[in-house]
Amino acid sequence: MIKNFTSKVAGLGKYVPEKIVTNDDLSRLMDTSHDWIVERTGIKERRFIDKNSDEGTASMGVKAAEQALERAGISKDDVDLIVFATLSPDYYFPGSGVLVQDLMGIGTCPALDVRNQCSGFIYALSVADQYIRTGTYKNVLVIGSEYQSGGLDLTTRGRTVSVIFGDGAGAAVLTRHDNLDEGIRSSHLHSEGKHAEELAILGPTTKKWVHELFEDYDPDDKDYHPYMNGQLVFKNAVVRFSEVIHEALAKNGMTPSDIDMLIPHQANLRIAQFVQKKFGLSDKQVYNNIMRYGNTTAASIPIALCEAWEEGLINKGDNVVLAAFGSGFTWGSSLIKWV
Repeated sequence: MIKNFTSKVAGLGKYVPEKIVTNDDLSRLMDTSHDWIVERTGIKERRFIDKNSDEGTASMGVKAAEQALERAGISKDDVDLIVFATLSPDYYFPGSGVLVQDLMGIGTCPALDVRNQCSGFIYALSVADQYIRTGTYKNVLVIGSEYQSGGLDLTTRGRTVSVIFGDGAGAAVLTRHDNLDEGIRSSHLHSEGKHAEELAILGPTTKKWVHELFEDYDPDDKDYHPYMNGQLVFKNAVVRFSEVIHEALAKNGMTPSDIDMLIPHQANLRIAQFVQKKFGLSDKQVYNNIMRYGNTTAASIPIALCEAWEEGLINKGDNVVLAAFGSGFTWGSSLIKWV
């Protein structure tokens, strides 16, 4: 008979590149301004990888993972599974999970990649949680890491997207826990593929394969840079965020007043503020850091979760809600009773 388990967050880590890029820095590259960006997104600065460095998606993930493992009090040899979430892998293939495995000198445990963009960490956390709940694995390393700056169109043409994103990584160690009333109580995942191309990069793909990039690459081809239908994304985000948070609360017999800390995906400060107001939450119940890092996609929730914990804003017994919405469209939430 398989014993029932739950999973708890045993350790958290984060890493962001040293290079700070302010709104004023971007205004020297495109027709924009600090006030224009802040008004629309709440972002004041973000981190970019220095193109002269050797940093990348996997290596940033390693730095966050090493911190998370140290805080969890376990070694790399205790890791049973790596789940790596990203939209910006080091290579088209293989995935970055195995690169992390190699860089960290982890043995032949399985490593898998999750490609759910802004919802990636929620999806990855859910995968890790299910493996632990079934007794398959005891310790799972979950990483969200993004190197986005190298693919942004840093011209006026691309400003509505490019001012939003930044680079960084966050990680969590999930481990087996016997008290079913603590740890990850539930996760809720959704998608709606009919909107897949409303927030996407359409090339390079198997339709626009590598040789086309070298022989026929057109820098004016918008398919090679992120595209976002901003109004549609915003309208869907505020609805789906609310729905999936309500779903988590209902599943666990809770109301918004039971939330001790909401960590929303850092997509846009205006979305987070809309959701906060709708649920009647105080500033102490919601953690945002988009003003410092921009949207780091799959890394945004683990970075914010790590910072909130480091600042003493999350404590044992707290009800912590994670929620995300993004490309796909995909969205999800997790409710955690903090241990």
